[in-house]
Amino acid sequence: METNSDSLEFPHWFSKSEATHDVARGIMQYGPIARTPLAQIFNLSQGALSRITSDLIYDGVIEEMPAGSAQTGTLPEGFTVHDASGRRGRPQTALRIREDSHTFIGVNIHDGAITASEVNAMCRPIGGEITESITDRSPGAIVAQIARMVRAVVSPGAPAPTVIGLSLGGHVDDDRFVTFAPFLYWDSVVDLGALVQQATGIPTRVFNDLDSILLYECWFGDAIGVPRFAVITMGAGVGYSLSDRGNPIDNPDKSYGLAGHVLIDPKGPRCSSGHVGCSQCLTSDSIAEEYSAIVGRVTTFEEFARDLHANTPQARRLGERTCFRLGVLVATVSNLAMPTTVLISGESSFIAKKNREFIRKGIDTYRHSQAAPVSFSIPEFSWRLWSDSAAARAIAAFIS
Repeated sequence: METNSDSLEFPHWFSKSEATHDVARGIMQYGPIARTPLAQIFNLSQGALSRITSDLIYDGVIEEMPAGSAQTGTLPEGFTVHDASGRRGRPQTALRIREDSHTFIGVNIHDGAITASEVNAMCRPIGGEITESITDRSPGAIVAQIARMVRAVVSPGAPAPTVIGLSLGGHVDDDRFVTFAPFLYWDSVVDLGALVQQATGIPTRVFNDLDSILLYECWFGDAIGVPRFAVITMGAGVGYSLSDRGNPIDNPDKSYGLAGHVLIDPKGPRCSSGHVGCSQCLTSDSIAEEYSAIVGRVTTFEEFARDLHANTPQARRLGERTCFRLGVLVATVSNLAMPTTVLISGESSFIAKKNREFIRKGIDTYRHSQAAPVSFSIPEFSWRLWSDSAAARAIAAFIS
């Protein structure tokens, strides 16, 4: 076991009342935003809201935009600003986070590689990202590689990084201890947060990668203001995470890949655990194995992807079948968790972008005809988004 029993010091932007932290988070999520809707979102009087925002301005957390600037942020879904007509006075100015006052490093460890990037306090990219293949999966080598990449990605002239947010597929305790990391093959608990912090001199927190993507979308992406939001990923593994009102729904077991063996095709292939037609058939290895059986020779996932882009009949039909199965998984999630929107991501999500109609067919097959249509989106995939999302978790911890 590689651990460090010392408690890790973690900085916070400010230390105030719970309401003050809520308002700061609200400005980060919904800003630029005027005081009136902000007070209504958090059920605060104008006087209380004014005192809170004055404190945040004084502490350098937020700033007023120039006079006449309009509110341009996204308000919570279904929220309507109460008309304050009849009240006189100068027009309200919008408030926003002082985004260039801090920088954060995001690091994502994925299957076979590491990506590092730098963002500002609103999780907007600074400079380019770095992606390197993993040559040694031992904890010491991983930490040394991360430390070198962090030094390389820091932008000259920008504020020194405040926090490193590090994400990976697996289970993390106390935002530091990696207890399960299937792609790294670690066989003991690793205090990755402490090791990276010691190697870089920068406070570090470690998170599950799916929860990081989820929080990024709820705070900075397409799910701002969405009451309930789900993420499904396909690639080396199958992932699922759910948020309620902008916060990931927490459960000690959620990062063990529990959605990876849900039945989605009774006639599908058998997984390594012996299940027939479970959601493991959406993984890259399973798709490659199924494609090999179709073409009569051993192929790789990369060959399947190449043939799919070339629109060869065998690859096209397997792509359609895969997306129908994905639609069944989306329907299952929607029927049980009832999210407003489902985001489909992961390194293999390009298959989904080519076959949206088959995803819809899979959804409709297992969805009641009178139920509301399931809204799903498939953003352009990049590992940069995943590393930025790790930084988003660090930002959320810094402002909380």
